[in-house]
Amino acid sequence: MAGNFEELQCWKECYNLKLYLKENVLIKLPKSEKFELYSQILRAARSSTANIAEGWGRYHYKENINFLRFSRGSVTEILDHSIEAKDCDYITLETLNEIRQQTEKCMQLLNGYIRYLRNKNDEK
Repeated sequence: MAGNFEELQCWKECYNLKLYLKENVLIKLPKSEKFELYSQILRAARSSTANIAEGWGRYHYKENINFLRFSRGSVTEILDHSIEAKDCDYITLETLNEIRQQTEKCMQLLNGYIRYLRNKNDEK
């Protein structure tokens, strides 16, 4: 088991996704999207890591799993907003495909961690 949430592979991947979005998507959005798409993507990206951290701080496995589910929702929201950004020609297809790959990896890791916690809970 990890010593803190920063050591969790799912948190690391969601953090990398957040950095990628900041460096490759948010800077390309027009000022007219500052309080719309920009804000939505940033909040979802922040939520993806924050929910993993908050779940880590919970005492029970079931509570942790609930926050991991919230994180999964945020990751899928990121993909949806990225599709919208591509549809508006704010980002390239290459950038969208990179986001697809990263979100898929995040989802796989989150699902794996959820399975791990379920198994730990069942062992009790």
